[in-house]
Amino acid sequence: MSATDDNTRGPPTDAEVNEDAVTDSDGAEELTLVEAVCDGLHTEMARDDSVMVLGEDVGKNGGVFRATEALYEEYGEQRVVDTPLAESGIVGASIGLALSGMRPVAEMQFMGFSYPAFDQLVSHAARLRARSRGQYSVPLVVRMPYGGGIKAPEHHSESKEAFFVHEPGLKVVTPSTPSDAKGLIAASIRDPDPVVVLEPKLIYRAFREPVPEESYEIPLGTAAVRREGEDVSVFTWGAMTQPSLIAAEELAAEGIDVEVVDLRSLSPLDTETITRSFKKTGRAAVVHEAPRTGGVGAEVAATIQEEALVYQEAPVKRITGYDAPMPLHAVENYYLPQAVRIQDGIREIVEF
Repeated sequence: MSATDDNTRGPPTDAEVNEDAVTDSDGAEELTLVEAVCDGLHTEMARDDSVMVLGEDVGKNGGVFRATEALYEEYGEQRVVDTPLAESGIVGASIGLALSGMRPVAEMQFMGFSYPAFDQLVSHAARLRARSRGQYSVPLVVRMPYGGGIKAPEHHSESKEAFFVHEPGLKVVTPSTPSDAKGLIAASIRDPDPVVVLEPKLIYRAFREPVPEESYEIPLGTAAVRREGEDVSVFTWGAMTQPSLIAAEELAAEGIDVEVVDLRSLSPLDTETITRSFKKTGRAAVVHEAPRTGGVGAEVAATIQEEALVYQEAPVKRITGYDAPMPLHAVENYYLPQAVRIQDGIREIVEF
């Protein structure tokens, strides 16, 4: 059965509508984030015959968000495989493929559908290197669109990155720009260990930017300073990077100079960049849309306490989603940290 034949799994709103790439004046291709994901997959499949894609509707249909569009026509059914609606089977089969010399890229249509495959990831993929004393590795990528803001049904808007970050043996990355998406996809595919790539679907088509046509990697475990500042460090990732930048620009008019650090890699975490930024500002906020309790933001705060306590001028502020399931349409935007709520949190620690 096709995934889009199941009424509970249909594509949300118009997010699946594909937009053609454009070219800037210098001849560089300008892509949206989802187009950059597809370009990254295409580039890696062209470079390495062992790279393959599998998941629900990833083949002829091009994926629920069209992230695998045209790959089936280019590489055929042996390397772009439509699977049944069975997430555990998708990841389980991918582990076997990885152990057999392939580099599979498995797609979970939404993060909220990945839970049946959680056992395969944490009990097998993440442990095989340790279990085999280094004899085997699992070069597997699991792509998951995640996060809210698109007014989708239940189980389509989860932001549960902490589940995967907590597991030793799994690496977890999330892009916030098209150029990062392509580079992180490439680095994840080439990595010898399993990587979960979380793609913030809220910004799949939010903006374009030039993306290099050639193959390139963004090393896992490296954060990016998106805005330099002196007064407060804001640590964030994924779709929350844009409202954090908006908040920072608006607070500049009040004389508050905000540094915005996009973590990009949640595991491994770039503790050096986190510490260096905090030592400069002495104040910090962490912005994420996941529930507050046990979120990755708590790990960032703990890192600051351990590595830079003597520089601290105020408590670390967590500006997050709430400890409740993602609500339905009417109050979804209230649940997500918006620029106004981020500004209020930053003012609070500046005035401490």
